[in-house]
This record gives sequence, C-alpha cells and structure tokens, in this order.
Amino acid sequence: MVTFDQFKAMALALPEAHEEPTWEQITLRVGRKIFAMGGPGSGRVCVKASKEDQAELLAAAPQVYSFAPYVGRHGWVLVALAEVDAEELGELLTEAWRSIAPRRLHSQVDRG
Repeated sequence: MVTFDQFKAMALALPEAHEEPTWEQITLRVGRKIFAMGGPGSGRVCVKASKEDQAELLAAAPQVYSFAPYVGRHGWVLVALAEVDAEELGELLTEAWRSIAPRRLHSQVDRG
C-alpha cells in the first residue's frame, strides 16, 4: 500500500520534477510535460506508460492497474494505491519521468 503523499514524494524526488495543480488534481511534471497526476482523496493515481507497458500491467495485475479515462488510449494507467507495491510504483514513476524528461537529466537517475 502506498499513500498519496508517498506517491507524490517519489515523483518529486526525480530531477526537476515539480507539482502543479491542474484540472482539480495535482499534476507532476518536468517543465510543462506531465508524467503523473492524481488527488489526495481518490485512492488512485494516473501514470504515463507506453502502450506496451500498459498492456502488460493490465494483464498482470488488473486489481492494481486499469485503463485511464481520456488518456488511456495513449498508454496511461490508473494505479490503485491500496494495492500497488511501493517499489513497483517507484519504477513506473521513473519510467514515466524518463519518457518526458530531457536526456541531460537521465544520467542523474542512472547514477542514483
């Protein structure tokens, strides 16, 4: 189980990540690009993924991952915070961050 505050802390620990309130949610971004979002009271968060990763996640753990409304067609997944493993969520957030972060920042995560 992961709390929303833990999710947000994991995301904000990534280089140049910041939060910005948008659409009555907190969006987590690098620059203007969003890699994750959610709200503290919902129990679910939305994370950017490739379509291939989305298919694998939904097939492997449908109780944890589901197709995100509106952006699911682009690979995004909804994550049930009460069901997700913290380490797995950290990896998913890192990959989401990596998909939008400038390459100059990638080495900071690779070293860490």
